[in-house]
Amino acid sequence: MTATADTQAMNDTADLRSVRRANLRRLLFPRSIAVVGASKDPSKAGYHALNTLSGFKGELYAINPKESEINGVPCYPDIASLPGVVDLAILAVPAKACPGLVQAAADAGVGGTFIISGGFSETGEAGRQLQDELADICARTGTRLLGPNTSGFINPREHCSASFVHHCEEIGAGRVAVVAQSGGVNISLSFLLGALGEGVSLATGIGNAADVGVSDVLEQLADDPETHAIALHLEGVADGRDLLETLRRITPEKPVCAVVAGRADIGEFAQSHTGNLLGARDRTVAALRQAGVVVVDTLEELAQAAAILSTTRLPAMPDPGIGLITGQAGPGLLIVDGIKTAGLSVPELGPATEEALAQLLPPMTFVKNPVDTGRPGETFSDVVAAVSNDPAIDLLLIWGLVEPAVLDPAEVVKKASVPVVFGSLGMADDVAGQREGLAKQGIKLVTSPARLVLAARILAEDAAHQWRLAKRAPPAIGQPKPPLTANPDEDASKTLLADYGVAVPERRICANHEDALAAFGALGGPVVVKIVAEGVMHKTDVGGVHLGVKTAADMERALVAIDAIPIEVERQYLVEAMAPEGLEIIIGGTNDPSWGPVLLVGMGGVLAEALEDVTVRVGPIDQAEALDMLKGLHMAKLFAGFRGQPEADLETAARTIEALGKFLAEHPEVAEVEINPFRLYPEGGAALDALVVLKPQT
Repeated sequence: MTATADTQAMNDTADLRSVRRANLRRLLFPRSIAVVGASKDPSKAGYHALNTLSGFKGELYAINPKESEINGVPCYPDIASLPGVVDLAILAVPAKACPGLVQAAADAGVGGTFIISGGFSETGEAGRQLQDELADICARTGTRLLGPNTSGFINPREHCSASFVHHCEEIGAGRVAVVAQSGGVNISLSFLLGALGEGVSLATGIGNAADVGVSDVLEQLADDPETHAIALHLEGVADGRDLLETLRRITPEKPVCAVVAGRADIGEFAQSHTGNLLGARDRTVAALRQAGVVVVDTLEELAQAAAILSTTRLPAMPDPGIGLITGQAGPGLLIVDGIKTAGLSVPELGPATEEALAQLLPPMTFVKNPVDTGRPGETFSDVVAAVSNDPAIDLLLIWGLVEPAVLDPAEVVKKASVPVVFGSLGMADDVAGQREGLAKQGIKLVTSPARLVLAARILAEDAAHQWRLAKRAPPAIGQPKPPLTANPDEDASKTLLADYGVAVPERRICANHEDALAAFGALGGPVVVKIVAEGVMHKTDVGGVHLGVKTAADMERALVAIDAIPIEVERQYLVEAMAPEGLEIIIGGTNDPSWGPVLLVGMGGVLAEALEDVTVRVGPIDQAEALDMLKGLHMAKLFAGFRGQPEADLETAARTIEALGKFLAEHPEVAEVEINPFRLYPEGGAALDALVVLKPQT
């Protein structure tokens, strides 16, 4: 290709990207819509798709060759017959008809289509071929496609409910956007937000994602001035690295919270402990958190978290101090217990603050943090001012049951100098009035102690995530090195990792007994003798590891025992210097087809799988992030010399985690790598076993 042709190709690609982005905007914020397959039959999706658009303020057309109008909407025989170009075509037709209609829409200059029907990749090979046709049309023409197999989207600002779900057109406009891979979850979250009095700015169900994916919608929302927070639902991620980078760009400006399905998922075909421990959900959750996303467990939590983040956000900081003021001691105890159980900071108040509170509150109240006022009184506003002005407090939680005679939430929060979340319970009308009064000041009201704890957790996590994003730029993925062509044995695996700075014991690979005895003499002292044979990955399981070999006679017995292992492939012997005792951890990783390098660390031996005490990150990462992984283990207290045990050198462990991330990034042909165990000492450490498994040849 000539330089001119090369430049033209790049321009064509850039132009197509620009067209695709503009057309997605037309699809999600349409000014004109045509419903293909519109019907007068209430049992048909085409009837409901047209009916939910009854409030649409733009141009609306129905397409059905058998009708001239449907419910007052003018009807045309096909897309080409429309009186003008439309932004969005909704296809309520069988799957087999969709490729031809999407092509017709593209030919007519339609911005995008939304396909209601299923019958595509979720049904098997024939459906996948239909979906591939749709994707090809979009890639060639620049038209966009939402779905197929989704309930569509809701854009209350445009009075556009591009869906067939009953009453979704009644969901009001709000500050929270929903992006859900499931159309049903999209609508469910929208109704949950509506029940909280929030509404949505845009709610999109991605469906099969033949064309429009999660990242595409997120990019649109990044520039949407009406969207102040994003609620994200994920089931599986085909292009995780792209999603990771998209979210890294968005979350510093707009908070994102997420629910990830698949808590029971495991690595079904994994050959290492690492692979078994790294479920698909673990990888997704780790990546989201690294990108600054707050992850919660349920849709109810997601709706509440997004609502809070849409108006309240702390500055970036590693460990926000949380203050609590309560008008009732019992709920206050539950709240502070939940906050501390979540590992959040409830700092002591300064002497000046406590002295001021003692002057404001009657005897028998509690003037530390949390502050129990007894029953709310006339000094409650001054208590709020005193606690929020304390230098240790970054977020203030207030709990008070509805008591109009003694407590007006909208008044008492006016003296707060830090972000506030208010919690209350009472009759529905009373609570609604409190919520409305607080909303005018940009303050959220939640309706249970548990939700107040949730508010503290998501606000603190968001602040900490953003602090880490600002402080740590992830290392760039290096250029691939010459690929490995065969699965290396343990000795070769250790040599590979040693080139990346991983400490390994002195060792010899031996072809026969004579060589093994010579290696024993050269290494001196106790040694370990292991089988080395193709296909034998977990040597202990077959009796292929002999520890503490001290004499030539011990060596001969170990070699004979290895010879007796019933395998039909050639075997060798690895003779390795016996390592001193220390604390054992597992360090491993995979090259995930979606996320790229993914790293795991846990306690060594069988403890990692038995207790599932592991932490996960998407790599490559730096040493600071690796240290966070180690400190995030439930058993991290063992590293500090628990009950007289020696301390463990975490710096060495962190460097080793960092090295494995770099190794995986530079060797994309590697499926799994594992060091189990990596033995840590007060100074230094060593990889006692190493496993590198390549991806299957295709």
